[in-house]
Amino acid sequence: MDIFIKLSQFLLSLSLLIILHELGHFIPAKLFKTRVEKFYLFFDVKYSLLKKKIGETEYGIGWLPLGGYVKISGMIDESMDKEQMALPPKPWEFRSKPAWQRLIIMLGGVTVNFILAFIIYIGMAYAYGDTFVKNEDIKDGYLIENPAMLKAGFQTGDKIIAIDGKTVENFDNDMNMNIVMAKTVVIERNGTQKTIQIPNDFVDQLSKHEKGLLASVRMPFAVGKLTEDSPNTNLQQKDVILSLNGQQTKYFDEAQVVLEQNKLKTIPAKILRDQKEMTVNVKVDKDGKLGVYPSNLGMASLEKLGYYKISTKNYSLLESIPVGIEKGKDQLIGYGKQLKMIFNPETKAYKQVGGFKAIFDIFPSTWSWEVFWSITALLSIMLGVMNLLPIPALDGGHVMFLLYEIISGRKPSDKFLENAQMVGFVLLITLLLFANGNDIYKAIVGR
Repeated sequence: MDIFIKLSQFLLSLSLLIILHELGHFIPAKLFKTRVEKFYLFFDVKYSLLKKKIGETEYGIGWLPLGGYVKISGMIDESMDKEQMALPPKPWEFRSKPAWQRLIIMLGGVTVNFILAFIIYIGMAYAYGDTFVKNEDIKDGYLIENPAMLKAGFQTGDKIIAIDGKTVENFDNDMNMNIVMAKTVVIERNGTQKTIQIPNDFVDQLSKHEKGLLASVRMPFAVGKLTEDSPNTNLQQKDVILSLNGQQTKYFDEAQVVLEQNKLKTIPAKILRDQKEMTVNVKVDKDGKLGVYPSNLGMASLEKLGYYKISTKNYSLLESIPVGIEKGKDQLIGYGKQLKMIFNPETKAYKQVGGFKAIFDIFPSTWSWEVFWSITALLSIMLGVMNLLPIPALDGGHVMFLLYEIISGRKPSDKFLENAQMVGFVLLITLLLFANGNDIYKAIVGR
C-alpha cells in the first residue's frame, strides 16, 4: 500500500508538470497560428497507450514515462523530421514565424513552470499558513548528530545564529538546506559566537551517512513501547525522564550520556507521568539502554511541557501573495546554488545527482496534500531551470539560437540545427544515464 501511495503521488505530480509545461508551448503556438501535430504525455516510441486526433492535433499518452512533448510543424526537435524540413516552408510552420514569436513559443514551457510554482506557494501560504519555532525560543541549541556536521565543527547545544551572513529567524527544513549550500555558519556556543567554515566537499561527506536533518530541535526522553525483554516494566508509555542518577536530563541526548556512564547499574530516575513527578529505580543494561523505544511527543506536547513555543501565522489571500512569491524566489535561488555546486568538481556534489528513483523517493508513503504540493512546486522550479540550460534539444538550446538570430540578424542553417540537436540529444541521454546510474549505484552500495 505504501508503494502504491508513493507511486500515485509521483505519477500525478510528474503528469501535472509535463502537461502544463507542454501547454506552455502549445498555447502560444496556437495563438501565432502555428500547427501542432502532436501533444503527448510520456513518449510514444513505436506505439501509444491512448491517442485521439482532434482537428490537426493528435493527443495521446505514450508508454515511456520519461517526459512529454508537443510536435510543432516545421521545427527541428527530437522527432528529427528531416522529410518535412526538406520541403519548402509553409505559412503555418514554426520556421516561417518571426523570431520573436518563435522565442515566445520556446519560452512558454518554462514560464508556465515558474508561474505554477509561485501559484502553488501562494496557495499553500493561504491554505496552511506557517507553523514554526522561532530561533530565539530555542534556548539550549540544536541537536547535532550527523557525522559530517560533527566533523565540520558543530556540536549538540550549538545555536545557529546566521548562515552566509543571513540571520536565522525560525527553525524549519529550509534552514538545513541552507546549511548544505552555505560557505559559513555562525553559531553560539556557551555564550560565545564562532564562525564555522563549511568544507567544499560537505555534500559528498553528507552522502556517506544516513539522510536526515542536519540540525534538529532537542527532544526529551519520552518512553514509547517497552522491548520484550525490558528490565524496566515499572516505566510506562509517555513517561518523560527528567533526571537520571541525580543528574538533570532535560533532553534525550543528555540522558544517553548518563546511561552510558552507568552501564549494568540500577539508578534512580525522576519521571513525569500524567503531569505528576515521581521517582523510580531503573536498570541500565550492558549497552547503556533501558529497554524502551523513545517516543516522539510532537510539537504540541512539547509546547505544553514548556520545551518550545510554537508560533503560527495565517494569511489572507492578499497577504499570501507576497509570502508565496518570496518562498518561490528563495527556492529558485536555492536550486540555482545547488546547480552551481553540482558543476563545481571540488564539492563532489555531482555524485548526488539522482534520476527518477531519487525523485520517487522524496514522496512520502502516506498521502499529504501539503507535502505533495510542496514537492510539486519544487519539481516545477527544477524542471523550469533545467529546461533553460543552454543545451541543444532543451528549450534553453532553442532559446540560445533564437537570441543569436535576433541579435545578429542571421538564422542558423537547418543543417547546423540538426547537428546541434543530435549533439544535445546525445548529451541529454548521457546525463540521464549518469543520473539514473547514480540511483542504481546508491541502491547497490546502500548510500
